[in-house]
Amino acid sequence: MADEGRHSMSRRQMVGGTATLAAASLTSATAKGRETMAADSMRPEQLVDPTQNYPKPPFDKQSQPWPGLASKMSPRPDHGETTYKGSGRLAGRKALITGGDSGMGRAAAIAYAREGADVAINYYPTEEPDAQEVVALIRAEGRQAVAIPGDLRDERFCQQLVAQALDALGGLDIIVNNAARQQTRQSILDVSSEDFDATMKTNIYAPFWIIKAALPHLKPGSAIIGTSSEQAYDPSPDLYDYAQTKAATMNYVKSLAKQLGPKGIRVNAVAPGPIWTPLQVSGGATMEKLEKFGGQTPLGRPGQPAELGSIYVQLAAADASYANGQVYGSSGGAGQP
Repeated sequence: MADEGRHSMSRRQMVGGTATLAAASLTSATAKGRETMAADSMRPEQLVDPTQNYPKPPFDKQSQPWPGLASKMSPRPDHGETTYKGSGRLAGRKALITGGDSGMGRAAAIAYAREGADVAINYYPTEEPDAQEVVALIRAEGRQAVAIPGDLRDERFCQQLVAQALDALGGLDIIVNNAARQQTRQSILDVSSEDFDATMKTNIYAPFWIIKAALPHLKPGSAIIGTSSEQAYDPSPDLYDYAQTKAATMNYVKSLAKQLGPKGIRVNAVAPGPIWTPLQVSGGATMEKLEKFGGQTPLGRPGQPAELGSIYVQLAAADASYANGQVYGSSGGAGQP
């Protein structure tokens, strides 16, 4: 009996020892697998020289009727169509972006969709071809895309825009006031009252109307983002009216941030420098300036909308919850903030 017990114990020990060895082997393999995955994730990305990764001047002479199409520009702007990679930072969020067909608005729309948000874009009716490209890109990410064309210079349309976006998306928690009008004029004497009025209504009145309409529906955690410009603090002599509106944008962002901060709604802005968008080829720059566009910056080139998409994401994301009343610059080293 004793011998049998000893053999039995020995077998139990053997089985137990085998199980322990197997568990240890599995643990070791799992650990090695984790180490491999960690090593892969820690591999450095290839460094990219910011002075060389996008086109530099001189650019071809080109002109389009206002407000212009990105699809007809040479070279065509990069909005992050093939480069932006999301990681779920805005999963379940619902955004309204004005000027979402091209430029920074398009870059934001693409980035938001790839971060998991549903997106409504507004644009001027003649920009429909560009807008449909954006809609397709958003839907390719499995997100809801809503296209709402119309003229932001009309208060009633701005109210309808918000109502349509709310209804189609089932709510709103990100408002990006990005659409802008920019027309170069050598002298203040060349700026008509109609010109001045159109610029003010597009750049200042529209955000005012849109925010007023959206605010009752925004919950704590929502974000409002404006698009200012380096023109706000270093205005060009030929952008008299446009520069004023960008200074006003920076100011309303800081004022509204103080007003809405206690409600848990953050208000911030992005302030681009020279960015390659239809704004420039549809009357926003002289032909001489266009040919040399962005060449005066330390990087020696204009920025691309794709280079700003991540900033719009950051200002909307919950992990930037202490950013309020801030103006994030992106000007290639040319100025403030």
